[in-house]
Amino acid sequence: MKVVHTKDTMSAIYLDAVSIRNQVFVGEQGVPPEREIDQDEAYCIHFVLYSDEQEAKGTVRLLPLENGQIKVQRMAILAQYRQQGLGQILIREAEDFAKKQGFDTVKLGAQLSAIPFYEKLDYHPYGEIFEDAGIQHVNMKKTL
Repeated sequence: MKVVHTKDTMSAIYLDAVSIRNQVFVGEQGVPPEREIDQDEAYCIHFVLYSDEQEAKGTVRLLPLENGQIKVQRMAILAQYRQQGLGQILIREAEDFAKKQGFDTVKLGAQLSAIPFYEKLDYHPYGEIFEDAGIQHVNMKKTL
């Protein structure tokens, strides 16, 4: 397995990330396509996890915020590769990158079904449940 990242929205890495996001969020979860690609794409660092055979299996993006904070967004693993620990690999790589860049806090909006996944990675929920793209979420954060 290898995780690579890019800010180049014209790169093959970015296109792999968008393909995974479309399959998971638009195809599986019914998120409107116009909500999936947003105004933050060019500001984000896009990560893709590849198999040794160069098959894209998962993605996540990081959106830099102010005051040493960065936000995890668009975390997705293709259905056939879930429950194999790939999400943990991807998140840890993104966290390592963020830490090396000087960020000290990671925030995210977790779908309610994903809370146990993030809790295992030391994220803690805060605030009220909210809806995004018709799916219930809760904010979570972690200090690096």
